[in-house]
Amino acid sequence: MRLNKLVACVAFAFACVLAFPNSVVPSVHAQETVASPQLKQKIAIGRFTNETRYGKSLLRDQDLDPLGKQAADILAAYLTQSDKFLVFERSDLVEIQREQSRSAPAEAEKKERIIGVDTLILGSVVEFGSTVDGKRGFFNKRKTQRAHSKVAVRLVDVSTGLVFHSATGSGEATTETHTILGMGSTSKFDGTLTDKALSVAVEDMIEELVNTISARPWKTDILQVRGETLFISGGKSQGLKVGDILQVMRKGETIESAQTGFDITLPAEKVGTVKVVQLFGESEVNEGAVTQLLSGTVAEDGFSDLFVTTGQ
Repeated sequence: MRLNKLVACVAFAFACVLAFPNSVVPSVHAQETVASPQLKQKIAIGRFTNETRYGKSLLRDQDLDPLGKQAADILAAYLTQSDKFLVFERSDLVEIQREQSRSAPAEAEKKERIIGVDTLILGSVVEFGSTVDGKRGFFNKRKTQRAHSKVAVRLVDVSTGLVFHSATGSGEATTETHTILGMGSTSKFDGTLTDKALSVAVEDMIEELVNTISARPWKTDILQVRGETLFISGGKSQGLKVGDILQVMRKGETIESAQTGFDITLPAEKVGTVKVVQLFGESEVNEGAVTQLLSGTVAEDGFSDLFVTTGQ
């Protein structure tokens, strides 16, 4: 009897092994996907004007636009704080060049070469105003101060001049005072409300701008090719890290359309893949990366029509 039970147990265990042949832990190396690195693009805020009646007078010309400059400064601050872009100055470019010539006159001509950007932001303040509402009772009085602002921006692809996105943001700020039998807080119009409303309007659209610009593929040029080693522009400041995998692409041919008259660039062609093995440079103006070719071929004297990107 005991022998029969033992034989039955062994047979049952063997049957379980046959019934569940896939109950082993899958290998962690079954399939690996390489995530595309999120790299910082170069952006700049260009013209930002006040298109409302607020703050305009006969004593101010178009260059003395405090409201437009304030909106541009707020937008630049938010974009810089996001730590997702390299933000370059454009509105005070003359002041920057003047200071560069003072600091090193011998290199003034060289320093006047301004770094190009990928995306230019243009915008304006389209609505701006304030109101004061009040309610007066027999024993009490209530006053509500309200400021409203609306801004509109456009994102321009510098390489083509095409506006690829537009966004608007609205903001409002309020404060209230209340008195009973002459007791309570009283005040004149709070001038900081207009500043707060403008800041809220810019903040209202900042997430949309960040997501839109970040979604565009980062790309750079090839500096030099030595065998299977490619030297490219861009480094630590733009988010490149050792181990990042990038794609080498050949620019598509540009053909004029007989229908529209515009030049149309055909899709780029992938010619290889590289891996970042070393970073060099001291700042965003002189940084680069050493990459090793993983697939494909790149000629040492034939890379003028190639570029490197994060796109797949």
